[in-house]
Amino acid sequence: MRIINRANLSPEQLIAIENELPMHDRLLDVINWGRAQRPGVLLPQVVAGYVKQDEFTHDVIVPWRNGLVLVYDTT
Repeated sequence: MRIINRANLSPEQLIAIENELPMHDRLLDVINWGRAQRPGVLLPQVVAGYVKQDEFTHDVIVPWRNGLVLVYDTT
């Protein structure tokens, strides 16, 4: 999984996120990972929304902590 820093995080912040996030190969991996987090790490819903790009591709929006949002490009 490649992380793109669209939030202009510092290199230290980006490394911390990279170290915390496991490899997610499928949307199911993201959902299972989110459900396994302790309360307060993620918002109660794992997937807050999605943006349909075409019939095969969706951007999946996952609220994280400190006001950050993870967006997964899924196919």
